[in-house]
Amino acid sequence: MQNQTSPLILSFGVSDPVGAIGIQADLATFASFGCHGLSVTTGLLISDTARVEDVQAVDPDWVSDQARVLLEDMSVAAIKIGALGSVENVTAIAEIVSDYPDVPLILDPFVSALPEQGMDDEDILTAVRQLLIPQTTLLVLSPVELERLAETWRDSDPSDTLQNDVDYLVALGCEYVLVTCMPADAGKGGSGDGKLRANTLFGEDGVVRHDVWRHLPGIFNGAGSTLSAAATALLALDQGGGGGDIDSDVQQAVVAAQEYTAGALKHARRFGMGKLVPNRLFRAGA
Repeated sequence: MQNQTSPLILSFGVSDPVGAIGIQADLATFASFGCHGLSVTTGLLISDTARVEDVQAVDPDWVSDQARVLLEDMSVAAIKIGALGSVENVTAIAEIVSDYPDVPLILDPFVSALPEQGMDDEDILTAVRQLLIPQTTLLVLSPVELERLAETWRDSDPSDTLQNDVDYLVALGCEYVLVTCMPADAGKGGSGDGKLRANTLFGEDGVVRHDVWRHLPGIFNGAGSTLSAAATALLALDQGGGGGDIDSDVQQAVVAAQEYTAGALKHARRFGMGKLVPNRLFRAGA
């Protein structure tokens, strides 16, 4: 019998029958990096490859108890938080992760495929801002998601809204914010190349990285969650190896996670009549 040697990662998220998003997708991504995923379900989806028809949030006591049981039994190298389901789940999860301040926390709470029961609830947005963002190592958002989250504190629309909003999140205690899928020349006075996208990593001192990628044709379900899960796995591997400079670790993880996501999208598969699903196991020839 052999002891567990690969890093353990705890993922909070919804259960998707397709496996395109949520904890099933996270587990596949973690496995592709040689990590083992532990999962706590925050909600149950009724979905196919075209859409999510409904979401049922899991009772917060179940969320809390399952996470506590796992964490009292095993040590995790990273924690990822995805779709939350309810304000009560936000509160329960925030209390749990506060007991593990030295474990990297990756927060990716918006899932575009979810209907309005998700992060369109302003109470959930406010709870995330107040309880989870101050504990977050890396927050992953699209520009639209950043703007939606900002509506819980911003009264006006200044011309440099994006930078102001990121600065606000960092001031709350979030170490890094990765804003994804922006026009490649966003913030540089250009109109943007429709075939190019950029992911920009912000930290305490402003822009840390600005990586440009060619936009792949097709409509994908789970591209953003693939990126955040890959970054989680890479940070877990750094922690499992004894850890190092967290600033350097985050930057390297973001670069490698983008490369992995590009490969998963390039090898995406169509399971049904709806959207393409990223192939998280493409490196294994699956």
